This record gives sequence, C-alpha cells and structure tokens, in this order.
Amino acid sequence: MKLFTKEFTRTIQKAFDLHEDTATHEEIQQRILSGGQVTGTNMCVLICAILIASVGLNTGSTAVIIGAMLISPLMGSILAMAYSTAAADFVRFRRHFYGFMIQLIISICVSTVYFLLSPINAPSSELLARTQPSAYDVVIATAGGLAGIVGSTRKDKANNIIPGVAIATALMPPVCTCGYSIAHLEWQMLAGATYLFMVNTYFIFLSAVIILEILNIPKVNTLTEKQWKRLRKMMIRNTILILLPCIPLTIFMLSK
Repeated sequence: MKLFTKEFTRTIQKAFDLHEDTATHEEIQQRILSGGQVTGTNMCVLICAILIASVGLNTGSTAVIIGAMLISPLMGSILAMAYSTAAADFVRFRRHFYGFMIQLIISICVSTVYFLLSPINAPSSELLARTQPSAYDVVIATAGGLAGIVGSTRKDKANNIIPGVAIATALMPPVCTCGYSIAHLEWQMLAGATYLFMVNTYFIFLSAVIILEILNIPKVNTLTEKQWKRLRKMMIRNTILILLPCIPLTIFMLSK
C-alpha cells in the first residue's frame, strides 16, 4: 500500500510538473518576444482583424467575430510584456507596452471610423454582450492566460492552444465595442467594454507572469529583495483594484 501511494504521488507530481517538457529559455524568449513585435505586417493584420470584428459585431455574426479573434496580434504583445516583467527587463517592457498602446489606439480609431460610416446604428446582441463584464470573465481570462503561456513554453509548441485562448479571452471584440460606443456617444457601453478589455488584458498578463516565474526565466536585471517586494505589492494592489468592480457587477448580473 505504501509503495502504491508513493508511486501514485510521483505520477501526480509528474503530471503537473511544468518543467517536464519545457523548451529552453532561449527558445521561450525568442517565441514570446517575436510574437510581441509591432511591425508593418502585424499592423496590417491588426487593421484587418479590427474591420472583421467590427463587421461581425455590427451584424451580430458570431462566426465572423471568431475569425477576427483568431488573427488578432494583441495577445502577442501582452505575453511579451509578461515575459519582460518576469525577466525584470523594464526597458523591454516599456517598448512592448508602448507598442501595445499603439495597437490599442489604432484599433479604437479604426473601429470608431467604421461604426461612424456603417448604416447599421442599432447595437446588436454581440455588441451588448461585451458591455457587461463579471467575475466569470476574470476566471476565463486567467485560465486562458495560463493555457496560452504554458502552450508557448513547451518543447513542442502547442499551436492548437493559442487559437483557443484567442477565442476564449476575446480581446478584439471589446476594443471594437469601444469604437461603437465612441461613434454613437454611448458612454455607459464604453465604460463596460473598456473594463472588460482591462480585465482580459490584465489577467492574461498576470497569469503569464506567474507561470514564467515558476519556470525561472533568467533575469536581465538583478533586483534587491526590497525592489521585488515593491513589485509584488504593486501587482497585488493592481489586481485588487481591477477585481473590485467585478463584485457588484456579478451580483447585479446574477440578480437579473
């Protein structure tokens, strides 16, 4: 019985050991950081994804929205920021953060122009669905971020995971919903869509940082214990601040 228990425990530990089939640190770095580059190609793909998502949201077509999520490059920038944070490479973090903000601004501008020109003014059910975030979205974003970063750090890169994560975490639709809200001066919708995007982005980022820390990503800068404590406190504070609005929103959703 003791031997069985020991063997069973070893099997469980091996099943959940993230280090078992991890790619080299160099390979992980190359994969993640190359996916977060803001290039002319990525920007063209981004604009195409914005237009596809905007049309899908405008016409209420779920299939079209899924297509936009699959080709959107926004996830790559978030994972690159997470890698830079885990590696204590703050210069690179700022570079990827600025790139992400450029992508976000372009996304909102293009979607706003589309909805200003579109003859369909009434909000579809797909648009309205992106304006009511809840605690369930936190769970989805966290689980999606964990799956995405684990898939990206395997020896045999799990390419089938990333498309699923892109669909589950839904980064592009709330951004385009922001464009609709601005075009039609719907400020309550804008607040809901912006918060949903923040939840998805932050918890993908946070879960990716945690996994990369577990994998002991090499540090670019050596931080003191005091600096690490300050960084951890800042992330805990940000997590609490982003989670707080979820509580009343979830209660309101469940009471309907």
